[in-house]
Amino acid sequence: MPLIKLDSTTVLVVIDIQKGVIGRELAPYTGAQVVNAVQELAKRFRRAGSPVVLVNVGFSKDLKDVLHPEVDMPAAIPPGGYPENFSELVDGLAMPGDILITKRQWSAFYGTELDLQLRRRGIKTIVLAGVATNMGVESTARQAFEHSYAVIIVEDATSGFTNEMHQFAFSKVFPRISRVVKSTNLSFSDEAQPL
Repeated sequence: MPLIKLDSTTVLVVIDIQKGVIGRELAPYTGAQVVNAVQELAKRFRRAGSPVVLVNVGFSKDLKDVLHPEVDMPAAIPPGGYPENFSELVDGLAMPGDILITKRQWSAFYGTELDLQLRRRGIKTIVLAGVATNMGVESTARQAFEHSYAVIIVEDATSGFTNEMHQFAFSKVFPRISRVVKSTNLSFSDEAQPL
């Protein structure tokens, strides 16, 4: 796979690396593996002076802002609602200068100021990572593509709730709307070599 050079018009968008999500069973990468990969990517973006956007999903205490359409497999909301720290980003992830976005559904674009924040910074390319591959990451990738951003999805900094769901997204969906890479295939101009 060829090396992809990144520049100042590139942003890292990290989906749902938060306490209420990252502790769940994930595949093919564990929560700890994804957190480590995301933290390394974020360090590289910050060193290069490119923005890091940290997206979490959160709801009001009364859950009135949770989607409630009739579906065959509704989300399982714990009795009494989500734990107090459900929406908190994992410890050590956020740094001063990061852009923080809270969403209330799968996509980081719908109902948030993500597009506004990116366009005002002259962003043309979005590098995506996070959880879950075929939910928050895929929904955000689809909308980024529809907003005419170039999209790069980092396979080894992303994980799903099952390996099958992860593999389907990476083999059948993402190649149609993005470039798929491993973190070692990304490089900023001033980096001597990729990690």
